[in-house]
Amino acid sequence: MRRPLVMGNWKLHGTKASVEKLLVELMVTANEVEGVEVAVCPPVIFMGQAERLLRYSNIALGAQNIDFNRQGAFTGEVSPDMLKEFGVRYVLVGHSERRALHHETDELVARKFEAVKEAGLTPVLCVGETQAERNNGETQDVIGHQLQAVVKRCGRKSFEDAVVAYEPVWAIGSGQAASPIDAQKVHAFIRAQVAAQDKAHSDALRILYGGSVKASNARSLFMMDDVDGALVGGASLDASEFSAIFKDAIKGAA
Repeated sequence: MRRPLVMGNWKLHGTKASVEKLLVELMVTANEVEGVEVAVCPPVIFMGQAERLLRYSNIALGAQNIDFNRQGAFTGEVSPDMLKEFGVRYVLVGHSERRALHHETDELVARKFEAVKEAGLTPVLCVGETQAERNNGETQDVIGHQLQAVVKRCGRKSFEDAVVAYEPVWAIGSGQAASPIDAQKVHAFIRAQVAAQDKAHSDALRILYGGSVKASNARSLFMMDDVDGALVGGASLDASEFSAIFKDAIKGAA
């Protein structure tokens, strides 16, 4: 049985006051639940504050992005080794907003994935298709290429000790989530693609759904066989909403 993982991606949101308030409220609930892993990905400037607040909690710390270089003249960048010093466990790579707004290619994402693993952290590879690609029936082609870029760089066992997050670009921030059945179809495809390279670890791979996840639709998504949790955007900034989501992950896995 794969342990569900629910991650909150805070994106470009937060102040020192709001971070403390949100984490204190989340810890009350997260420290009382079992059977689900909870993680948050704050902006990197709040990493030290989050590490201090979460030191004795059940909430894991994640990062939204890294540079694949370990050190050097790369102004404004942050390495996986630096994040590791702050207790970071997970790192998002290839989020659709990074791909679209910062022009990150599949090959660049693969280099970041590799750097995260080399630092002993867990990469969360984000994959997904745009509305146009979906309309053209290209979902599997797009996601297959995104996965294959990582395999090409990191080898057949790339997804050992890793996480994949399916985030249909057309659903992010739109309020329109994929239906549970549609999400399951894509998650099953992802698992099959990984199994074709590394059957031994494909069954253990956690595949999260991300794209307008809310308390109102989370449980139905978590009931699907290959949906092992969620990557939550805006709803993760509300303690009661996010808590309801990760509680439903336990029910969905039951």
